[in-house]
Amino acid sequence: MNQTLVLLPGLLCDAALWEPQLQDLGDVARFFVADLTEYETMKEMGESVLRDAPWETFALAGLSMGGYVALEVMRQAPQRVTRLALLDSRARPEPPDETDRRRQLMKLAQTERGFTPVTSRMLPLMLHPSRVKDAQLTKTVRDMAERTGIEAYLRQQRAIISRPDFRPGLPKIKCPALVLCGRQDQLTPLECSEEMAAAIPGAKLVVVEDCGHLSTLERPAEVNAAMRAWLTA
Repeated sequence: MNQTLVLLPGLLCDAALWEPQLQDLGDVARFFVADLTEYETMKEMGESVLRDAPWETFALAGLSMGGYVALEVMRQAPQRVTRLALLDSRARPEPPDETDRRRQLMKLAQTERGFTPVTSRMLPLMLHPSRVKDAQLTKTVRDMAERTGIEAYLRQQRAIISRPDFRPGLPKIKCPALVLCGRQDQLTPLECSEEMAAAIPGAKLVVVEDCGHLSTLERPAEVNAAMRAWLTA
């Protein structure tokens, strides 16, 4: 029987982040991609997922900010989640130096009236060095940012900055859990995934080689294989 699967995009991302999975996993899952653009707290984002999901129970996968939202959903209504996948994410709260970096980027986006300077600064942090000059991949990332827009970006950044410490809830997670991370992820380093996998009972940790932060787009074959195993186990 196909799983019902809710997918949660990251900051400045939309359904295109999950396109390789939507294309490949249709034989084992029915999908709903949440819209996380209208809210500026994790609590509101989690509530929106629970409200908008077309099924009472579902598997749940989030990348980066989407992982934070997935952990918020687990905090609010764990009984509705049958499986959990956290990709290139973390459970820790925001450190002050990252808040400073985010506020600089928020100011840059408002000053420049567009995302080209923001994405140009972020791409080397988001992608594996071998993919930074990949024209199709970088176009996908830039296009998602433009579709998301500045106002939604600012709301999302405020939600990320104010997110709680999700670590105390990790040992309470009882459903099958996948924790996946690109080996060279600079934004949510592998140690963050190792920490989550160690704290969630029975979680499986998958490390994707030669991969940065946007694993679903950078290494779709490896991510699809891991998610297929998680969905069908």
